[in-house]
Amino acid sequence: MATHHFHPSHYHTAIGSHEPVLRLAEWRINNSSKTATLLTPETRFSSLEVPVAPMLGCFGVAPAGGQAISTATSGEHGGNMDYRGFVAGVTVYFPVFVPGALFHLGDGHAAQGDGEIVGTGIEVSMEVQFTVRIMKGRSISWPRGETNEFIFTVGNARPLDQAVQHATTEMMRWLKEDFGLDETSASLLLGQTVEYDLANMFDPAYTMVCKVPKSFLSKAPNKQAE
Repeated sequence: MATHHFHPSHYHTAIGSHEPVLRLAEWRINNSSKTATLLTPETRFSSLEVPVAPMLGCFGVAPAGGQAISTATSGEHGGNMDYRGFVAGVTVYFPVFVPGALFHLGDGHAAQGDGEIVGTGIEVSMEVQFTVRIMKGRSISWPRGETNEFIFTVGNARPLDQAVQHATTEMMRWLKEDFGLDETSASLLLGQTVEYDLANMFDPAYTMVCKVPKSFLSKAPNKQAE
């Protein structure tokens, strides 16, 4: 039997719209078909149905310097990055700034487009199983991660080019420190193979993700990732 859940989510008209109005959308989620169907408001679609792709919008550790930073934004510590690549099976690395790290997670989305340009995904509650491991003697500056196909780094900042710079610089560090590449080798590899994913474009800090396919790293002097 299909299980249906009704999820209201506040949303804004898309970035660039002439009518920045806060509205409410309601979606029906079908766990059997793994789809979400828009119920309200009425649109010009006879039926708008999207595939469910669960992800975490917000997670990370406590920021440095005793700062109390809202989870509505993001930084070196992670936070509200709204990256659709933060799904089941991904490994993510965070720098640790305080004793105990104070890891946190939340902001479950059943689905979301790149950029979260209307301010929300399909907001849902979810149960999350995760494993935390401390990597002593390591130092990174920005969040990193890996999947079966890619390693990636995350930059959070405004303007957008600053987020790109943070993510790219962190990737350069990773390639040099853990894969044995020099500046020239890492630069040429990124210049022709790098991929960028736009994560959050709505919150106070934008999020850009810099990705390198693992297939190109198999020939690196040091093949071991973190």
